[in-house]
Amino acid sequence: MKKGIFTIEQNVPLTDSVYRLRLAGDASHVTAPGQFVNIALPELFLRRPISVCDAAPGLLTLIYKTVGKGTEKLAVMSPGQTLDILTGLGNGFDVSLAGKRPLLLGGGIGSAPLYLLARYLRQQGKDVAVVLGFNTKSEVFYEKEFHALGCDVTVTTADGSYGTPGFVTDGLPENYSFYYACGPEPMLRAVYERAAGSGQMSFEARMGCGFGACMGCTRQTLAGPKRVCRDGPVFRKEEILWEA
Repeated sequence: MKKGIFTIEQNVPLTDSVYRLRLAGDASHVTAPGQFVNIALPELFLRRPISVCDAAPGLLTLIYKTVGKGTEKLAVMSPGQTLDILTGLGNGFDVSLAGKRPLLLGGGIGSAPLYLLARYLRQQGKDVAVVLGFNTKSEVFYEKEFHALGCDVTVTTADGSYGTPGFVTDGLPENYSFYYACGPEPMLRAVYERAAGSGQMSFEARMGCGFGACMGCTRQTLAGPKRVCRDGPVFRKEEILWEA
């Protein structure tokens, strides 16, 4: 974990409520796809956790959805302004588990951290399949970006207005070696129940500190209670316990 000051280079809408934020600063502590950052915002006590969409030397890309005071403040910030950010949080996805044809499943804003994962896997020569799920056509983002990486991309919409009608689980391909999923918990549970084989899932949670001190984001696993911010946000399918 490292605290740093980042300068906004770009903060643009991708849909009515989803924004892409590009930041200049030291991104060296982002060492695995699926990690997140924690952003301090003016007049707000708690930092806001946001998954990393992409990272390169001196550059960090975040995609976020405006869902409350913090992200609403973030959405009106302009290039040249600076942000105090904790980077390198969380454990990230394990790319060594991918096999020859990994499957990436993203639900809504949960699609964002899968981009860096897809880039890593494509650099390793993997045949990557991606399923991105949204409620409706106007909410779709980053389909072209995943295509540009050379991924086999399927988009699903719950209302059938674009791509395959239905949910992420309705776009599951027949063959894949391992899956990685990120999205809201109902989606993850559906993937857990319907997807074959082993996988990793990235969970969303309300966080206080973001690095394991407050225990506010604890969830139960087969190995006992674990903190989403420090022990996760990524967990193996086999260790997850679901509430009845």
